[in-house]
Amino acid sequence: MIGARGSVPKLALPGRTVLITGAAQGIGLALARHLYAQDAAVALIDVDGAAVRRAAAELGASALALDADVRDRAAMAEAVEATVRHFGSLDVVVANAGVSPAMATLRTMNGDDFDRVLSINLVGVFNTVRPALDHVIERNGHVVLVSSCAAFSPPAGGSPYMISKAAVEQLGRALRIELAGLGTSVQTAYFGIVDTEMTHKTLDADDLGRRINRMLPWPLSRRITAEQAAQSIADGITRRAVTTMAPTGWQVYSLLRGAANPAADHLLARDKRMRELISDIEKLKSV
Repeated sequence: MIGARGSVPKLALPGRTVLITGAAQGIGLALARHLYAQDAAVALIDVDGAAVRRAAAELGASALALDADVRDRAAMAEAVEATVRHFGSLDVVVANAGVSPAMATLRTMNGDDFDRVLSINLVGVFNTVRPALDHVIERNGHVVLVSSCAAFSPPAGGSPYMISKAAVEQLGRALRIELAGLGTSVQTAYFGIVDTEMTHKTLDADDLGRRINRMLPWPLSRRITAEQAAQSIADGITRRAVTTMAPTGWQVYSLLRGAANPAADHLLARDKRMRELISDIEKLKSV
């Protein structure tokens, strides 16, 4: 119900139904656990069917496991309908599923890898949210899009990820305006470095990743746990927050990005360490 001035009341979690993609591990699973503990019913969607079934079984009777690939538009539409059939309604949809690319420059990367990242991180968000919208609107519910502080970070070496997350940010802005008069709120969630398996593969598993990690200044290099990321999302859901960001050190960068990003690009384009890193990435791809 919309208030007298067009405001939407806070969203209490008990009795609500929440659909989460990428829910078999990492942030998605941590969020499912947190919301379930708050007496919400949760539909867990993941491409790894065995893992998502284990996750739902761990939670209990009010958790539904669904095996679907966010790239498959028809499968995601069916997953949404299966959620509504099972629980009777859908209040919140969380588009969380995401992947990172193999480290490469735009000049040397495999085009299929570029397409894979965009199809999961961006098109997959649309495929998740679009079939859920009418159900969520009916319940004066809430939409969560998981972007990243990578949306406004220097993109060299892993640009498909940054490109996709910047696009998700714009998707969230469009949705927020389009749904504003319908009693439905939209939250874009941003994270810096979250200590997940994807992070370990990208930044910890080899020398190039570790070099990129060392170039991040504190506090931007600070890591948070998947549980802390999930708490940030959950708090945003109950407050119907427009944006949430963790760790908080990124908030200053975000606010100043109009000035900070051109300056950062200028400095990095001339930075000897960055030039050496790019050269080494391209050498690795040519082997």
